[in-house]
Amino acid sequence: MNLNASFSLLSLTLLLLFSPIVTADNITHAFEKYSNFSTMSELFTKTKLTTLISKYQTITLLAVNNNNISSITNKSAIELKNILMTHVILDYYDELKLKGMKEKSIMLTTLYQTTGLGEEMNGFLNCTKSKGKVYFGSGVKGSPLNAEYVTTLYHNPFNLSIIQISMPIVAPGLSLAVLPPPPPPVPLAPAPAPSPMDAAMAPSPSPMSGATPPAPAPAPAPGPGDEDNASDSNVPKLTPETETPEVDSPAPTPSADNEKIEAADKAGKTSSACKTRFSFEVVVLLIVFFVSFAWF
Repeated sequence: MNLNASFSLLSLTLLLLFSPIVTADNITHAFEKYSNFSTMSELFTKTKLTTLISKYQTITLLAVNNNNISSITNKSAIELKNILMTHVILDYYDELKLKGMKEKSIMLTTLYQTTGLGEEMNGFLNCTKSKGKVYFGSGVKGSPLNAEYVTTLYHNPFNLSIIQISMPIVAPGLSLAVLPPPPPPVPLAPAPAPSPMDAAMAPSPSPMSGATPPAPAPAPAPGPGDEDNASDSNVPKLTPETETPEVDSPAPTPSADNEKIEAADKAGKTSSACKTRFSFEVVVLLIVFFVSFAWF
């Protein structure tokens, strides 16, 4: 048993070492046998993918016939090349290998993944076997598996295989990016005027800052008709006095001169009262003296 396993492994190794590498010529010759795939062959040659493919030793091409490939023929050169690269699997698959798959899904690496541009698994293919049939689709999550395996067109074991699928596979994000036009410039909103409170709280310029305050704007010269108006406006208008009771009018505030006059009047009145009182006392004393003298 061990001898048989070792012999099989040795045979496989020798087959891989001496098997011919994939070339642009043998890809073209493989398609020449099937005229119904001429469009697919022309697209590979037009995008120069046959030269790129020849650098690999093991390749599987997913081919679509002329009747079902029209959905991608109107793409731009870059889009078309990206889509075709996802139809190049960097592994060998033929009818025998696909039929021997279990009921499961596997991810297959494509030529597009080697460009370094793959995003969100769009450089991989999802190969799923369900109810005895094999389906292919983009490896991007949620992509449909609607490309069904039909048959194997050409196979050179472990070197080159061309298998037919029912329709082309277009992975999300492989189209040529179109940059949107730049948005128009946003107009700057005018600065809000400061409120009176903000103006009052604004710090006044320091005398040390050296800033010179702006000179006041000159007043406009009066016109010919403005002189009369100005003379009328300079004359104070007298308002008629209204008769109000004295009790309601507030007492005038005494000034310093009035206070001095009132103090002098009070002093004079006090002096006069003192003199009158002194004279009265002298007269009384004289009367008392004469009455006493007459009594004796």
